[in-house]
Amino acid sequence: QVQLVESGGGLVQAGGSLRLSCAASGRTFSNYAMGWFRQAPGKEREFLAAIGRSGVNPSYADSMKGRFTISRDNAKNTVTLQMNNLKPEDMAVYYCAASYLVRGTWDYWGQGTQVTVSS
Repeated sequence: QVQLVESGGGLVQAGGSLRLSCAASGRTFSNYAMGWFRQAPGKEREFLAAIGRSGVNPSYADSMKGRFTISRDNAKNTVTLQMNNLKPEDMAVYYCAASYLVRGTWDYWGQGTQVTVSS
């Protein structure tokens, strides 16, 4: 079992930045690819970024346009999402997720952290 806990969300002004963190429990963190998603009210879940077990070649949704950066620290069982130049449309609940074997299949999810962007 893997438990994921997001933190770092909150209220920011448009144009500001936030760094989201996801802390994973268990001894197998380095065996999982990690990803970040978000879901706004009335919208479907949206993929943001993913990073492999070794931390190489992170991938991003094209719509992020370089504003978001994913990274991981396997020694600390942590994955982060740095978000810059936040916009009101970025307001959503942000989730981290873990994938063990199958690419694109997310086996574990955190409870989410709210990001609110004021105009």
